[in-house]
Amino acid sequence: MELIWYAVFTLLLSGYFALEGFDLGVGLLMPVIGRTQETRDRMVAAMAPFVLANEVWLVAVAGALFGVYPHLEGEALFGLYPLVVAMLLSWVVRDAGLWFRRRIDGPGWRRFWDAMITAGSLGLSFGWGVALYAATTGFGSSLLHPFGLLLGVVVTLLFAWHGWTFLGWRAPETAGITRTGRALALSALAAALPALAVLGGSLPYLLDHSAPASTLGVMGVMALPFAPVMVLAQVWVWRFFRPGRSAVRTPSFF
Repeated sequence: MELIWYAVFTLLLSGYFALEGFDLGVGLLMPVIGRTQETRDRMVAAMAPFVLANEVWLVAVAGALFGVYPHLEGEALFGLYPLVVAMLLSWVVRDAGLWFRRRIDGPGWRRFWDAMITAGSLGLSFGWGVALYAATTGFGSSLLHPFGLLLGVVVTLLFAWHGWTFLGWRAPETAGITRTGRALALSALAAALPALAVLGGSLPYLLDHSAPASTLGVMGVMALPFAPVMVLAQVWVWRFFRPGRSAVRTPSFF
């Protein structure tokens, strides 16, 4: 049972990096590609249908962490408290930018919230890299450790590349490039590699610190009805909003 839930947790975290990674990557690229307001509108419109579905993976990751690895959850929150707070604020700022940017029709208003989307995306991307390095040291290293900061930069660059590939797949006229679904799958794998590497190296530790088998069994019964819904929702989103379907509409969040 411990190995099954380890596989589930690995799938959830790597899936979050692979899916939410391109959302954050698009946000990171807005100052680079989005030189005009129309281009930024199109960039946000390209990723908008996927944002909420992708964030479900983070909720699932948090639920699995609390239930399957309760001791690790306590260590992570205590050892990474400033970073966790900063990442939560980045998440709020990024989502606020997505929802508020079109509430008032004015260039200054939109530029401000577009900047918040980029700032929040940067905080989340960089924060995940620092958090992954801290996990490899048992959350005992400084949050300003050079290797942790370097991993933050690496994750940020991977997400930006993933976002660029996503735009080339769904809105090539906006990105100025054309990318295939296979290229998007490869960039998704690259975005998930840091999480896969850390979890792969942590396998013995995670198996030894899993919740009791009885708890894992109850969690399995509770999660079983929701797993098909989550999978079917993801399939529907990707099929309905594939390239050629609403990719060039400028309205994003209403």
